[in-house]
Amino acid sequence: MSLAAALVLVAPTPAVAADPITFGKPTADSSFGRVIEFDQPVELAAAPQRVEILLETPGAVGPGVLEVEAPAAGKSTLHFDVDLTADHVVPNTTFTARWRVTAADGTVAIGPEISQVYADDRIDWRTLEGDIVRVHWSEGNEAFGERALKIGDTAVAEFSTVLGVTEKEPIDFYIYANQDEFYAALGPGTRENVGGEAHADIRTMFALISPGEIDDPWVGIVVPHELTHLFFSTAVENPYHEPVHWLNEGLAVYLSEGFKASDRNAVEQVAANGTIIPLDGLAGAFPTTFERFSLAYAESVSAVDYIVETYGKDALIALIRSYAKGVSDDEAFEEAIGVDTDAFQAAWLKSVGADKPTRYGPKPGPPGPLPEGWGGAAPVPGTGSTAGPQATATPTTTAPVPDRAATDSTILPVALLAIVAVIVVALVLARRRRPAPMPAPSLWTSAPSDPSPASPPRTNDTPQSSRDELPRPSSDDPPPWQP
Repeated sequence: MSLAAALVLVAPTPAVAADPITFGKPTADSSFGRVIEFDQPVELAAAPQRVEILLETPGAVGPGVLEVEAPAAGKSTLHFDVDLTADHVVPNTTFTARWRVTAADGTVAIGPEISQVYADDRIDWRTLEGDIVRVHWSEGNEAFGERALKIGDTAVAEFSTVLGVTEKEPIDFYIYANQDEFYAALGPGTRENVGGEAHADIRTMFALISPGEIDDPWVGIVVPHELTHLFFSTAVENPYHEPVHWLNEGLAVYLSEGFKASDRNAVEQVAANGTIIPLDGLAGAFPTTFERFSLAYAESVSAVDYIVETYGKDALIALIRSYAKGVSDDEAFEEAIGVDTDAFQAAWLKSVGADKPTRYGPKPGPPGPLPEGWGGAAPVPGTGSTAGPQATATPTTTAPVPDRAATDSTILPVALLAIVAVIVVALVLARRRRPAPMPAPSLWTSAPSDPSPASPPRTNDTPQSSRDELPRPSSDDPPPWQP
C-alpha cells in the first residue's frame, strides 16, 4: 500500500505541557479513491526523538509502523495520509491508528486509538439489518432490500446448522446497481462480468444487482455462495494453514447450487478423454481460461459430493473443522476420513472413471559441466558423454582444492542458472496459489434440477481467505442455474 505522511505544525506557543507528551483527541476521515486521513493533536515539552504511527487493518498480524517527521516543542498536529490513488482498497475496510512518540529523554507515550471505516461515499446508501446480515443498497424500493436481506438471513440460518458455525458479528452486503461504480469499488484487478465478491477479512460481500433483477434465480445463488465463503473462513480460521481451495469452492457450489447434471457431465467428459485436472492441481488458485476454470468448479463440487456420498455429512464437517487446528492437508483428511490427500484423490479419480493424469512441471535438468578437479573430467556439453574417465556429480573427499581463479569462471554461470531456476519455480508456485435462488435444498438433500446443460462462468483469482468472486451470467447467456 502506498502511504504518504506529512506533518502539519501549528505555531509553537511559549507554554508547554507539564508532562513530556500530551495527546489531544484524534480525528480521521476518508474520501473514496483518494485518501484516508489521520490527525492527532499533541503538546510536547521538548522536541521528540521520534514520532511513529501504528496503522492496522483487519486480518493483519499486527500494526504497520511508519515514522514521520518529528515536530518542534510546543503544540502541533501530527498528520498522516493513506494514499489511495496508487493502490486500491475495497470499501468497508477499517483502518485503526495510534501515534507513538519517543521523548527526548527516551520516554515513550502512545496516543489514543482511532478507527476509520473507508466508505464508498459516492453513493447514498440505504440500510436494512437482519439477524446477522446488513444489506446496503441505493436503488430500488424497500421490497428490494427486504428480498435481499431475506435471502441472506435464510442462508445464514441454514449454514449455521449445517457447518455448526455460529456467526456473531454482522456481515455487510453492499448491492450496486451501476456496473462502473461496482467495478470501481472492487478495483482494477476485478475480472470481466463479475457479479459477486466476498472478502472474509472484512466480513463484507459485494454484488451487482439492479432493482429489476432481485427476483432472478442468479441472485438466489450469488448471495448463499458468497456467504458460504464467509462461514468457511470462520470455520477454518487459524494462523498457520489455509485449506485446499477446491474444498472451499466446492462447498460453496454444493450449498448454493448442488451437484448439478451439467457439472457431473463436465467431469465425466474430461475423465473419459484424459484431460481431467487432479485435485492437487486445484489446491491453490484455479486456472484462468474459461473452460478450465468452469471445469475446476465442476470438479470441486464433484469431490465434495464424493465425500458426502462415501463418508457421510459428518465426515465433511469434521474435515472442514479440523483445519481450525492449523493442521496440514494430509492430517486434516486422515483425521476426518482416514486417508491422506493422495489416497483421497486416487479414490475420487477412480469414482469418476479417470486415470491418474500425467504430472507436468519443473523437472531436474541434465548434468552440467563440473569444475576442474570435481570427480573427474566434465561431460562434453550436449553429448552426455565425458572427455575422459567417467565423471560423477558428487565431489570426492580426495579431490584437490580447485584453483579459485579457474573455478570462479565456472561457478558463476552455474550459480546464475540456479537463480533463474529458483525464479521460474517461484513464478509457477505463485500462479498456482495468500474467493447464488432462495438457498438450494439443504446440503443433505438431492441436488436441484438442472434445466440447462451449460455451466455458469465462475471466477476466483485470489486466496480464499481474502477475496472470492462469482460472475454474473452474460446478457447473451440466460442463467443455467435454475432452482
